Amino acid sequence: MIFNDLSYTFDCNKIKIWNKLSKFKDLSDIELMQEIAKFESRALEELYDRYSALLYTIIKKISPDQVTSEQILTEVFVIIWRKINHFDFRSGSVYSWLVTLARNLAVDALRRGRSSANTSEIYDDNYEDYFILPTFPVQMDSLDLKTAVSLKPKVERALTKLTDTQKYVLHLAYYEGYTIDEIADKLNVPVETVRSKVMNALHSLRDFMVKE
Repeated sequence: MIFNDLSYTFDCNKIKIWNKLSKFKDLSDIELMQEIAKFESRALEELYDRYSALLYTIIKKISPDQVTSEQILTEVFVIIWRKINHFDFRSGSVYSWLVTLARNLAVDALRRGRSSANTSEIYDDNYEDYFILPTFPVQMDSLDLKTAVSLKPKVERALTKLTDTQKYVLHLAYYEGYTIDEIADKLNVPVETVRSKVMNALHSLRDFMVKE
C-alpha cells in the first residue's frame, strides 16, 4: 500500500513537472521573453531548445572553430538572461533580436582575434550595451522563426542573382565584421567605391526579394 501511495505521488509530481514544461512549449517567442524577464529559467531553456541550432549555424559561419562557436552560443543565452531588460517588447521581433545578438557577438570575437591586445577595446557592460546588444526601430516589421524559415529559399535565390563582387563585400561586412574602411584597405579600392558596392548589393538583394 505504501509503495502504491509513493508511486502515485511520484507520478503526480511527474505530471505536474511535465505540465509546467509543456506550458512553456506552447508559448510564443515574445511570451517566452516576457517569462525570462520574470527570471523564469524554464522559459530560457525552451528558448534555447527553440533557437540554439539556428544560432549555432550562424555563429559557426563566422567563428573559426567549434570550441569558440560553442562558447559564443553559451554566452548569447547568458546575455539574454542578464540583459533581457534591453529587449524592446514593443517591436516583438524576437527572431531578429536573437540572430543579430549572435552575429554581433561572433563578429566581435572574430575582430578581437584579428586585433592585438593593445588595440582591442575593453569588453565591459557599456561596450556590450553599445556594440553587442541589437537595437531596432519600433516600426520594424516583426519576424518569427517559422516565417524566417519559410523565407529562406527566397533569400537564397535572391543571393544567387548578385554578382560575385556584391556577394563578397556583403560577406566581408556581415560575416567577417569588416568596416567600410577595412574592406577598402583589404581590396585596395577607394572607400566610396566600397560604400557604393555595398549599397548596390543591398538594393539589388531587396529588389530581387520583392520580385520573387
